[in-house]
Amino acid sequence: MSELTDFSKLCVHTITTKPWSVEEAMDRYAAAEIGGITVWRQWLDGRDIEKTGERMRANGLEVVSLCRGGFFPASDQKGIDEAIADNRLAIHEAAALGAPMIVLVCGAVPGQPLTESRKQIADGIAAVLPLAEEHGIKLAIEPLHPMYADDRSAINTMASANAVCDELDHPLVGIAADVYHIWWDPDLEEQIQLTGAKNRLFAFHVCDWKTPTTDFLNDRGLMGEGCIDLKGIRAMVEATGFEGFNEVEVFSERWWARDQDEFLGKIKKAYLDFC
Repeated sequence: MSELTDFSKLCVHTITTKPWSVEEAMDRYAAAEIGGITVWRQWLDGRDIEKTGERMRANGLEVVSLCRGGFFPASDQKGIDEAIADNRLAIHEAAALGAPMIVLVCGAVPGQPLTESRKQIADGIAAVLPLAEEHGIKLAIEPLHPMYADDRSAINTMASANAVCDELDHPLVGIAADVYHIWWDPDLEEQIQLTGAKNRLFAFHVCDWKTPTTDFLNDRGLMGEGCIDLKGIRAMVEATGFEGFNEVEVFSERWWARDQDEFLGKIKKAYLDFC
C-alpha cells in the first residue's frame, strides 16, 4: 500500500459513526482498511467485552483506547466515591477489551470553584492509579475547550493537563490532545513540545471547528470543513516523536443523519487531504 493511501495510522471512534453498533463499526472499519478503533463504553453494553476485543483484533483492528473515564468532581463524598468506582470499572473494561489506554474527560461541577474541581480530579486519578498499574492501563487526560469548564471539564488547556501530570508524576498518566479543544491556544506548540519531552503525549484526536457552528457539542466538522490548522498541529505532534494514531472523533448530528458507509469514505478522503 502506498503512503498516499495508507490508513494504518487512522483510527475512528465508535461515536463518530454513532448509528452503527460496535459489531457494524468494527466490520466496516476493517473492510475500509482502517488501522485502529477507539471504543466508547456504551457500545459495550450487553456484550462479552473480552470476545468483542478478540473479534476486533481478528479483523485486523488495533484497539487504541477506551473512551471515556473521568468526571471525578462532585459536590459530596457520595458522588466522588461513585465516580472513582466507575473509573475502576472502566479500567476493568479496558483490560477485558485489550485497550491499553482510557481517555479521561475529567469533569466539573457547576458553581463549584474550578480550583476545587481540579483538586478532585487529581485526587480521583490518584485513587484509581493502583488499579491502572495492576492492569498496565494508561490514563490520558483530555483537556476540553474552556466553553465546557462549567460541567464537563475543569482541565481546559494543555498547560492545566500538564500541571496535573506534574503533580501525579506517574508514567501511566498523560494527555490526549484533541484539536477541537486546543487549536486556539497561543501556547499550543510550547505545550505540545513539553508534553512530548515528558513522554506523556498519549493520543491525538482530529476533527474540525466549523464557522459558524450550530451546536458546540454536536456540530463538529469533518476534517477540512472548518478553520483548524490540522496539518500544522499534526506536525507539532509528530515533531515530538509521537508515532500513535490519528483518531477521528466527530460529534455531528448532521453526519450521523447521513449514510454511514458514505461518511466513512469521506473520513478516509478528508484524512488524506487535510491531515
